[in-house]
Amino acid sequence: MTPTAIERLIQLLAKLPGLGPRSARRVALHLIKRKESLLGPLAEAMAEASTAVQPCSSCGNLDAVDPCTICRDERRDNTLLCVVEDVADLWALERAMIFKGRYHVMGGTLSALEGVGPEDLNIEGLVSRASDENVCEVILAMNATVDGQTTAHYVTDRLADCQVSVSRLAHGVPVGGELDYLDEGTLGAALRSRTKITGD
Repeated sequence: MTPTAIERLIQLLAKLPGLGPRSARRVALHLIKRKESLLGPLAEAMAEASTAVQPCSSCGNLDAVDPCTICRDERRDNTLLCVVEDVADLWALERAMIFKGRYHVMGGTLSALEGVGPEDLNIEGLVSRASDENVCEVILAMNATVDGQTTAHYVTDRLADCQVSVSRLAHGVPVGGELDYLDEGTLGAALRSRTKITGD
């Protein structure tokens, strides 16, 4: 590798969450020292992910198949639909192994400061899925942030005409917390203790 290639690798690694310039240099050096056992396979895996991984047309999860593995699983409960902000939140709930229903990824939250409006999120898809006669409950598993709660209130209003019960996670999720950073025990307790917002 030329110095330019090394520097480019460091610059790209530094853009990853949790890695600054110093950490990126350490990771780059570690990878370069282990070209055959680590760098090569990593490059191949990244190239494969770049071409194969895509959003699920049904729920928005990321997978190499469409519909995704979760949507294809016939053992999942079709009456429960869990709404999350991002794929990372979906993965966090799956790690907790407590929820056996279906998911819907919003693709973010409403944010006046960042210019994110309802048209920028997958809200219409949610309303369409919630209108399905099989769906009985929609669980809003939004992050306990101002934007997350604003989005939850907006979604609740949009689901008012659907014949579904709308609930949210219990306050086991700390205010200002994000699902991806919570342990499985907290997520499980929050999901089990969800509270009803609307519906019969």
